[in-house]
Amino acid sequence: MMEIREGDRIRIKKETDSGVVVYEGIVMPTASRNIVIKLDSGYNIGIRPGNAEVEVIDREEVLTDEKKERGGVLNKTRKEDLPILAILSTGGTIASKVDYRTGAVSPQFSTEDILEAIPELGEIGNIRGKVIYSILSENMRAEYWSKLAAEVYNEIKNGAEGIIVTHGTDTMGYTAAALSFMVQTPVPVVLVGSQRSADRPSSDAAMNAICAAKVACSDLAEVVVVMHGSTSDEFCFIHRGTKVRKMHTSARDAFQPINDIPIGKVYYDTNDIEKIRLEFFSAYMKRGEKELELRAKLEEKCCLIKFYPGADPAILELFIAQGYKGIVLEGTGLGHVSAEWIPGVASAIKRGIPVVMTSQCIYGTICDRVYDTGRDLLHAGIIEGEDMLPETALVKLMCVLGQTTDMEEVRRLMHENIAGEIKGRSMKGCIF
Repeated sequence: MMEIREGDRIRIKKETDSGVVVYEGIVMPTASRNIVIKLDSGYNIGIRPGNAEVEVIDREEVLTDEKKERGGVLNKTRKEDLPILAILSTGGTIASKVDYRTGAVSPQFSTEDILEAIPELGEIGNIRGKVIYSILSENMRAEYWSKLAAEVYNEIKNGAEGIIVTHGTDTMGYTAAALSFMVQTPVPVVLVGSQRSADRPSSDAAMNAICAAKVACSDLAEVVVVMHGSTSDEFCFIHRGTKVRKMHTSARDAFQPINDIPIGKVYYDTNDIEKIRLEFFSAYMKRGEKELELRAKLEEKCCLIKFYPGADPAILELFIAQGYKGIVLEGTGLGHVSAEWIPGVASAIKRGIPVVMTSQCIYGTICDRVYDTGRDLLHAGIIEGEDMLPETALVKLMCVLGQTTDMEEVRRLMHENIAGEIKGRSMKGCIF
């Protein structure tokens, strides 16, 4: 077998019991003696080299430091016809590598590493980058959102025509909502991640990043999430930052809109963007329509409590005793908790702690006017969370309490549609 190395495009002919089969793809790292290649479909296969005929079809040139300095994959030479794009890295799987000894994934990529791994980004924009955090997304904190929002603001102020934020997928919805409320942007702010690191089987990192870069060059001016729209490498969806949730633990098309539809699709083969907004949904904000504004102050002492049958209402007092200033409840159905919780809710509100009701149901809107329990909650002073996702309501409450502690103003702002977070109707079953 001829010498092959990582990154080579190879063709393998292998004898099997059913005849000769042919595979073609990119050589990936492996800790075994097998050959691992990434197929054009995006999936990886491992092949035992015995009785295999291997042909190198294409070998990428190894770039020297001198070539990188002249532009190369690091895109240090400005191309006048391309927009300035800023990549802000926070870590996550898209900025991770596999330790092939242990099989574990950890955040190890810098922004330069991402550019080197995905050189196509340099053909889309003039890239500048900064590592803000190198963490897995479960380690994200509310205080980190304030710094990230300030970094986004500064990049736009300093001439970036589009922002790409690389982020772990598990809590990306929270961060997307936070940036939606904290940064009023005249340019695209695109969050992107991957379900599988670049050297894992069927990685989605490159496609997601390339599609995100195309969106960062587009005419929209909102905070959005760009991720795989199907299990194959066909297109990515553009999701509004306040209406998207990760709906599968590992599938590449894990991100889905909730009570909304995507803003559009980005086709991987052509990089074309197709807008799919419908008339009864608010149009997306367009580039330059709003002035740049930063609202970085947050009230971090807000909590999200999930109600369940038999849950002890004393949990409310536990959070209040710890100094929490706002509470979001994830209630049942139309927005309910058991009758024994209502005195605790009323007590919290009387002490100046706003309580927002959301639903454990995926689709639909809150309505506490149907059943007695709901009416009692309204009488106690609950704030209905409309059709907001519980996590979006939590982040919004943090942002609102960062601006005001006046209960009536808090109520008004929580009912105001600030960043497309309130639609007021269910979109269950929409197919795009």
